[in-house]
Amino acid sequence: MSGTLRLFSIAFLLPLFWLAGAQAGDAPSGLVIGDVWARASVTATGAAYLTIENTGTADDILVEVRSPVAEKVEIHDMSMDGMVMKMRKVDSLPVKAGESVKLAPGGLHIMLIHLKTPLSEGMSVPLTLVFQTAGGVEVSAPVQAAGHMAH
Repeated sequence: MSGTLRLFSIAFLLPLFWLAGAQAGDAPSGLVIGDVWARASVTATGAAYLTIENTGTADDILVEVRSPVAEKVEIHDMSMDGMVMKMRKVDSLPVKAGESVKLAPGGLHIMLIHLKTPLSEGMSVPLTLVFQTAGGVEVSAPVQAAGHMAH
């Protein structure tokens, strides 16, 4: 390959690689968002799950989640008290440097409240995770079957 052609190829492909990384949920601060998925809804409320890995050297805090598919989006924690399921809103979610936080069924999760349309298997849900330091990180959550438990 000639030098000019090689240089052109690198100049053309480099932005594509950068875009692919950004769409996967990498934030410039060292936050890596993975295992993103949502569950098909049976009511006007849905749930989304993901893992946030902080590969950076500074702590950060997830302060908000937004999505155009719901009127309201909240971070929730679910726990069992005997036979009673309790759910509570979490105002923010710390993500310490060098650690991961997993949002999964039966624990922390993203609640999509007053869905504009039901979530059905095969759809994708756009989510914007807003961090105190890193700012907004956009990810897409593929919708899995209603009984799905892990991605």
